[in-house]
Amino acid sequence: MSTPGHYFEEMYSGSADPWDFAGSWYELRRYGLLVASLPEQRYRVCFEPACSVGVLTEMLAGRCDEVHAVDVVDTAAGQARARIDRAGLDHVHVRTADALDPWPGRSCDLLVLSEFLYYPPADGLDELLTALLTLAEPGGTVAACHWLGQSDDHACHGEDVHAALARRTDLTRIVHHREERFLLEVFRRT
Repeated sequence: MSTPGHYFEEMYSGSADPWDFAGSWYELRRYGLLVASLPEQRYRVCFEPACSVGVLTEMLAGRCDEVHAVDVVDTAAGQARARIDRAGLDHVHVRTADALDPWPGRSCDLLVLSEFLYYPPADGLDELLTALLTLAEPGGTVAACHWLGQSDDHACHGEDVHAALARRTDLTRIVHHREERFLLEVFRRT
């Protein structure tokens, strides 16, 4: 990733929820729209990289038999685990790990890519997407949602992330929802 890991550690050391995922109406509404846009009523296995404090993770739990979520920041993953434990969600597993180190030998029928794909270097985005998409089973759902604003810590814009997804021949877009501040798309893995 072009944004060093210590940057995220510093963000979480300064605030328990630096992007206010748990309290912001914008974030909660965006998460609600993402979950509502998923085409299947139920999923067997979900993988959510960059889960942060676990707000979306908890929402996904209601639609999935099993959820695996990771975050590179131990503080964030710890908060996500605490949230999941308080909710009594035994079928949700959160750990500290890189997005490309999900769990050996597993695949998912739901892959959620939310608010993190603009951090890796733009010239490495396609390679990262290829690696992540190998985890999604053929016929599985891939949901992506990214902010459309500008930030100095982003290597590329949210539009660029979704353009890279749209160029992929192993994805078919089935949902496109655009608002002033974010773009939400859902794809079927072919």
